[in-house]
Amino acid sequence: MDATALLTEEVRELVRRGAVDPAVEPEAVRSLVAAAVAEYEDRSLTSGLPPLLDRRGTAGAVWDAVAGFGPLQRYLDDPEVEEIWINDPGKVFVARRGRSELTTTILAPGQVADLVERMLRSSGRRLDVSQPFVDALLPDGSRLHVVIPDITRRHWAVNIRKFLVRASSLDELVGLGTLTHACARFLDAAVVSGLNILVAGGTQAGKTTMLGCLVGAVPARERVVSCEEVFELRLPSPDWVAMQTRQPSLEGTGEVRLRRLVVEALRMRPDRIIVGEVRSAEALDLLLALNSGLPGMCTLHANSAREAVVKLCTLPLLAGENISSSFVIPTVASAVDLVVHLRKHADGQRRVTEVLALPGRVEGEVIEAASVFGTVGGRLVRAEGYPPHADRFADAGYDVRRLLADEPVGPGV
Repeated sequence: MDATALLTEEVRELVRRGAVDPAVEPEAVRSLVAAAVAEYEDRSLTSGLPPLLDRRGTAGAVWDAVAGFGPLQRYLDDPEVEEIWINDPGKVFVARRGRSELTTTILAPGQVADLVERMLRSSGRRLDVSQPFVDALLPDGSRLHVVIPDITRRHWAVNIRKFLVRASSLDELVGLGTLTHACARFLDAAVVSGLNILVAGGTQAGKTTMLGCLVGAVPARERVVSCEEVFELRLPSPDWVAMQTRQPSLEGTGEVRLRRLVVEALRMRPDRIIVGEVRSAEALDLLLALNSGLPGMCTLHANSAREAVVKLCTLPLLAGENISSSFVIPTVASAVDLVVHLRKHADGQRRVTEVLALPGRVEGEVIEAASVFGTVGGRLVRAEGYPPHADRFADAGYDVRRLLADEPVGPGV
């Protein structure tokens, strides 16, 4: 064993004897590490112990092993790393600025399971043969997803999506190149006016960040209630209640699904309801809430804005055989006002590609839609469409035609 491994074992024993909880008393652990390193350095000079070559580096490695998440901690601390994933102990990947890279980190056999166990310790969630998937939140706000064999072929599959607050407002998204000033100004007015907005896009397209920035435009006087699988949103609203789902217990009881959260949210006097991601039958409960006059927003996986509308017309059918498309399609048309679609490009940049308006009309089984903003030549430009509910814009102090008239319509849009 080298000096780092020996010191790690010594500090772990000190933590155990002193009944110190690293998550609650990190400074106490730092003191133990510093004292142990200093004492080891003295002992190594007069004994056959492995030499301490880098005192600061060794102290950091011991801290990571005892109070952090071992070899993964440096990636969690790196502000440029967006996501970390493990395919097998010898294949640890990270994503920086939207691009993935294989790291030089190689984990020992069994180390992945040990790290996951430590990560789940503070979440109250479990992982075993009967529950081979888990979604959990790490103490720093990162989202952990794990799948174990025999669902995976051989190794544990681990994903850690870090919560990087790159933007908390639409103006900051403009600075990042995600959308234009004109589009941001329009979306800000749409949120203030109480329009219902669906944020769509593929995986890692920036949907949750966009949703958080849109909610940041909600007037401070409004009460916001959010429902998520796992807490991801960080909202600036002073009157905000956040709820997340819960896994069943070992006895199979106590599960709380997203549908239940949406129903319970309606009993909490919300002025806005936010659903982190719609992917199943909870779409029906959300549509019913939006159709009752309660403004709201949600995210959804889709390849385009129009595909998002089609998908939202399909998901409520999962709620039961008594739900028909003849009911769902007009409900979607009347409940959803705007669809904001994002895409992650080859350079890793996340950009808004279209803002689609639904005027509320249905022709046959097709919902009419018109682009308010679209992409031409790689640029987001004004299209010919207008949003519904000009009266709501007017009540909020906006002239929607004047708001959009300042931006010329792009060619071919």
